[in-house]
Amino acid sequence: MDDVRTKLWKLIENTRFGMLTHRHADGQLHSQPLTTQNDALDETSTLYFFVAKDGEIVRHLSSDPHVNVAYANVDDDDYVSVSGSAAVSEDMAKKEELFNTAAKAWFPGGASDPNLALLAVRILHAEYWKAKDSKMVQLIKMATSAVTGHPPTGISEHRDVPLRST
Repeated sequence: MDDVRTKLWKLIENTRFGMLTHRHADGQLHSQPLTTQNDALDETSTLYFFVAKDGEIVRHLSSDPHVNVAYANVDDDDYVSVSGSAAVSEDMAKKEELFNTAAKAWFPGGASDPNLALLAVRILHAEYWKAKDSKMVQLIKMATSAVTGHPPTGISEHRDVPLRST
Protein backbone atom coordinates (compact mmCIF):
# COMPACT_ATOMS: atom_id res chain seq x y z
CA MET A 1 0.00 0.00 0.00
CA ASP A 2 1.43 3.39 -0.90
CA ASP A 3 2.12 6.13 1.64
CA VAL A 4 -1.07 8.15 1.12
CA ARG A 5 -3.27 5.03 1.45
CA THR A 6 -1.30 4.00 4.54
CA LYS A 7 -1.88 7.43 6.06
CA LEU A 8 -5.59 7.25 5.17
CA TRP A 9 -5.90 3.90 6.94
CA LYS A 10 -4.01 5.12 10.03
CA LEU A 11 -6.40 8.07 10.34
CA ILE A 12 -9.43 5.76 10.04
CA GLU A 13 -7.94 3.16 12.35
CA ASN A 14 -7.19 5.77 15.03
CA THR A 15 -10.80 6.98 14.95
CA ARG A 16 -12.74 3.70 14.36
CA PHE A 17 -16.16 5.37 14.71
CA GLY A 18 -17.57 6.91 11.57
CA MET A 19 -20.80 8.65 10.68
CA LEU A 20 -22.34 6.77 7.76
CA THR A 21 -24.56 9.01 5.63
CA HIS A 22 -27.13 7.51 3.26
CA ARG A 23 -30.13 8.82 1.34
CA HIS A 24 -33.73 8.04 2.26
CA ALA A 25 -36.42 7.59 -0.40
CA ASP A 26 -37.61 11.19 0.14
CA GLY A 27 -34.14 12.46 -0.85
CA GLN A 28 -33.11 13.49 2.65
CA LEU A 29 -29.66 12.54 3.90
CA HIS A 30 -29.43 10.67 7.21
CA SER A 31 -26.36 9.77 9.25
CA GLN A 32 -25.68 7.36 12.05
CA PRO A 33 -22.58 6.25 13.89
CA LEU A 34 -21.02 2.90 13.07
CA THR A 35 -17.86 1.14 14.19
CA THR A 36 -15.32 0.25 11.51
CA GLN A 37 -14.59 -3.47 11.85
CA ASN A 38 -11.50 -3.68 9.61
CA ASP A 39 -8.05 -4.49 10.94
CA ALA A 40 -6.53 -3.03 7.77
CA LEU A 41 -7.48 -1.48 4.45
CA ASP A 42 -7.34 -4.30 1.94
CA GLU A 43 -6.51 -4.21 -1.77
CA THR A 44 -10.19 -3.65 -2.63
CA SER A 45 -10.34 -0.52 -0.43
CA THR A 46 -13.41 -1.82 1.39
CA LEU A 47 -14.58 -0.79 4.86
CA TYR A 48 -16.75 -3.19 6.88
CA PHE A 49 -19.46 -2.45 9.42
CA PHE A 50 -22.01 -4.60 11.24
CA VAL A 51 -25.61 -3.44 10.84
CA ALA A 52 -29.06 -4.88 11.54
CA LYS A 53 -30.70 -6.63 8.59
CA ASP A 54 -34.04 -5.19 9.67
CA GLY A 55 -32.64 -1.66 10.12
CA GLU A 56 -33.07 1.46 8.05
CA ILE A 57 -29.58 1.35 6.53
CA VAL A 58 -30.23 -1.97 4.79
CA ARG A 59 -33.70 -0.79 3.71
CA HIS A 60 -32.45 2.43 2.15
CA LEU A 61 -29.31 1.05 0.52
CA SER A 62 -31.40 -1.18 -1.71
CA SER A 63 -32.60 1.93 -3.57
CA ASP A 64 -29.41 4.03 -3.35
CA PRO A 65 -26.06 2.40 -2.53
CA HIS A 66 -24.09 5.69 -2.50
CA VAL A 67 -22.80 6.54 0.96
CA ASN A 68 -20.34 8.74 2.76
CA VAL A 69 -18.46 7.84 5.92
CA ALA A 70 -16.98 10.76 7.87
CA TYR A 71 -14.41 10.30 10.63
CA ALA A 72 -13.42 13.06 13.05
CA ASN A 73 -10.67 12.74 15.62
CA VAL A 74 -10.94 16.14 17.30
CA ASP A 75 -8.20 15.37 19.83
CA ASP A 76 -5.63 15.11 17.03
CA ASP A 77 -7.41 17.44 14.55
CA ASP A 78 -7.61 14.66 11.97
CA TYR A 79 -10.58 14.27 9.61
CA VAL A 80 -11.46 11.78 6.86
CA SER A 81 -14.26 11.76 4.30
CA VAL A 82 -14.91 8.57 2.33
CA SER A 83 -17.40 8.27 -0.53
CA GLY A 84 -18.32 4.86 -1.76
CA SER A 85 -20.77 2.24 -2.79
CA ALA A 86 -22.34 0.09 -0.08
CA ALA A 87 -23.66 -3.44 -0.27
CA VAL A 88 -24.86 -5.99 2.25
CA SER A 89 -22.68 -9.08 2.30
CA GLU A 90 -23.60 -12.50 3.66
CA ASP A 91 -19.96 -13.66 3.63
CA MET A 92 -19.95 -15.85 6.76
CA ALA A 93 -16.17 -16.24 6.75
CA LYS A 94 -15.77 -12.44 6.79
CA LYS A 95 -18.40 -12.08 9.53
CA GLU A 96 -16.56 -14.62 11.67
CA GLU A 97 -13.20 -12.97 10.97
CA LEU A 98 -14.46 -9.53 12.03
CA PHE A 99 -16.89 -10.42 14.84
CA ASN A 100 -15.78 -9.30 18.30
CA THR A 101 -16.99 -8.98 21.88
CA ALA A 102 -18.29 -5.44 21.37
CA ALA A 103 -20.45 -6.56 18.43
CA LYS A 104 -21.98 -9.25 20.65
CA ALA A 105 -23.76 -6.52 22.62
CA TRP A 106 -25.80 -5.70 19.49
CA PHE A 107 -25.88 -9.19 17.97
CA PRO A 108 -26.04 -11.72 20.83
CA GLY A 109 -26.19 -14.66 18.41
CA GLY A 110 -22.61 -13.95 17.34
CA ALA A 111 -21.45 -14.04 13.73
CA SER A 112 -24.39 -16.27 12.84
CA ASP A 113 -27.00 -13.98 14.48
CA PRO A 114 -29.98 -13.99 12.08
CA ASN A 115 -30.21 -10.17 12.19
CA LEU A 116 -26.48 -9.53 11.58
CA ALA A 117 -25.64 -8.01 8.22
CA LEU A 118 -22.14 -7.17 7.07
CA LEU A 119 -22.11 -3.81 5.35
CA ALA A 120 -19.27 -3.51 2.85
CA VAL A 121 -18.43 0.03 1.70
CA ARG A 122 -16.15 0.04 -1.33
CA ILE A 123 -14.23 3.33 -1.22
CA LEU A 124 -14.46 5.22 -4.51
CA HIS A 125 -13.04 8.52 -3.28
CA ALA A 126 -11.41 9.62 -0.07
CA GLU A 127 -9.75 12.70 1.31
CA TYR A 128 -8.27 13.65 4.62
CA TRP A 129 -7.14 16.64 6.62
CA LYS A 130 -4.37 16.05 9.15
CA ALA A 131 -3.09 18.72 11.52
CA LYS A 132 0.57 19.54 11.00
CA ASP A 133 1.06 21.52 14.20
CA SER A 134 0.16 21.24 17.86
CA LYS A 135 -2.99 22.98 19.04
CA MET A 136 -0.86 25.74 20.60
CA VAL A 137 0.93 26.46 17.31
CA GLN A 138 -2.41 26.38 15.47
CA LEU A 139 -3.86 28.93 17.92
CA ILE A 140 -0.84 31.20 17.48
CA LYS A 141 -1.16 31.01 13.67
CA MET A 142 -4.89 31.78 13.88
CA ALA A 143 -4.31 34.70 16.28
CA THR A 144 -1.62 36.07 13.95
CA SER A 145 -4.04 35.75 11.04
CA ALA A 146 -6.73 37.61 12.96
CA VAL A 147 -4.31 40.50 13.56
CA THR A 148 -2.79 40.59 10.07
CA GLY A 149 -5.98 39.87 8.14
CA HIS A 150 -4.24 37.10 6.17
CA PRO A 151 -5.75 33.59 6.43
CA PRO A 152 -3.51 31.02 8.13
CA THR A 153 -1.58 28.65 5.88
CA GLY A 154 0.09 25.33 6.48
CA ILE A 155 -2.03 24.38 9.48
CA SER A 156 -3.06 21.04 8.04
CA GLU A 157 -2.28 18.61 5.28
CA HIS A 158 -5.20 18.03 2.90
CA ARG A 159 -4.97 15.17 0.43
CA ASP A 160 -7.22 13.46 -2.07
CA VAL A 161 -6.52 9.74 -1.98
CA PRO A 162 -6.37 8.13 -5.40
CA LEU A 163 -8.28 4.85 -5.42
CA ARG A 164 -9.30 2.69 -8.34
CA SER A 165 -13.01 2.85 -9.07
CA THR A 166 -13.23 -0.63 -10.60
